[in-house]
Amino acid sequence: MFKQFHPNAWFNISLDMWGLGVDSAAVIAMRMAKLSRGGPAAAEEATRMIVEKAESLAHVQSAALTGAMGHSADAFASNLTRHLSTKVRANKRRLSREKQG
Repeated sequence: MFKQFHPNAWFNISLDMWGLGVDSAAVIAMRMAKLSRGGPAAAEEATRMIVEKAESLAHVQSAALTGAMGHSADAFASNLTRHLSTKVRANKRRLSREKQG
């Protein structure tokens, strides 16, 4: 049967994406600060950024091709935002701990 359209779905997705944008900006700022200091920690962070993006891309492509991301545009957008937000929040926590410690 057809999936029912939820009128608030795109509004909720928009709010989630806004939060993702705010968290992403914080991660970018913390990473740029770390990279600007140079040294082995900066090289490790640069490598981590590339590896994380490649792994995330592979995961999302695989999930999209198998239908695991959902069968409607709003389900796909919601699942994609959730996946990216999880990764960004983990980086934000890690970089915040490193900054404090």
